[in-house]
Amino acid sequence: MKAIGYQQNLPISNELSLQDIELEIPTAHGHDILVEVKAVSVNPADFKIRESMPAPEGEYKVLGFDATGIVKSVGENVSLFKPGDKVWYAGDVTRSGSNAQFQLVDERIVGKMPTTLSNFEAAALPLTSLTAWELLFDRLNVAEKDDSKSILVIGAAGGVGSIMVQLLKQRTKLKIIATASRAETTSWLEDLGADTIINHRNLLSEEFAAKNLGEVDYVVSLNNTAQHLPEIVKVIKPQGKFALIDDPETLDIVPFKTKCVSVHWELMFTRSLFKTDDMQEQHVILNNVATMIDEGLIKTTFGEHLGTINAVNLRKAHQHLETQTAKGKVVLEGF
Repeated sequence: MKAIGYQQNLPISNELSLQDIELEIPTAHGHDILVEVKAVSVNPADFKIRESMPAPEGEYKVLGFDATGIVKSVGENVSLFKPGDKVWYAGDVTRSGSNAQFQLVDERIVGKMPTTLSNFEAAALPLTSLTAWELLFDRLNVAEKDDSKSILVIGAAGGVGSIMVQLLKQRTKLKIIATASRAETTSWLEDLGADTIINHRNLLSEEFAAKNLGEVDYVVSLNNTAQHLPEIVKVIKPQGKFALIDDPETLDIVPFKTKCVSVHWELMFTRSLFKTDDMQEQHVILNNVATMIDEGLIKTTFGEHLGTINAVNLRKAHQHLETQTAKGKVVLEGF
């Protein structure tokens, strides 16, 4: 089967950073299903792992943590899917990824694909939907029915932020304050349902003062957390909740002590990485999101289609994401 992989951690400008390769088609056992991959999207996790995680000695590492496809065969313990089912998922960071024609995935982290979206439109959503849902409802336990509370989403125009704003709009009554720095991304967030948009290139506290915004109950930081941390301390309420998903080299949370702010980290790979007791909750979340999409409550966060799934196009996608200027998700389709 065709696949794209790497053997060395190289800059994306190097042609060897991602290469077209041939691999054997794997066989499904246990809780695994074998999926014929139809479309993928690219996430910051892809380039972060490509830059830092070595490939196994003498082998290629295949990335890819979002996919839509068709189930071709199932393991002996599979009960949630059958051959022919259309599925979507975000995968497992410890296993071979979706940048291949066929992929093994544990059924417990897979959902039924929305019926109203194309393969590439749906491929934009699994990882970001899981991340946003888990962060809001599993980590922060946001108040879904309280219309007196507010949330600040920093870096809201990217993949996770784009779905998070929609989930907040549909499942909560929170006042949504989102950050963006360009006219294009500001318009994008307005369309998705953000109530107020501020510029994260300025000091958050000054933006809050200029728009007469009070302190917020929740703050979510999706990128550049270290840069924004002093300002987050200023704009969050006493006894508020703060969550992040990025990887600051250091994170000094001592300034949160006087306000008694709780700190939460979200990583959607945790459930599959540690085979947690509630691992199948990701199956449930993906099915819930699919239902919301098919009911017209949420729209795809697809941003740009870069063509077929091959090394050249994946290098373009990685390069684009490394600039941190993407609006929505970058997708590829077919081999």
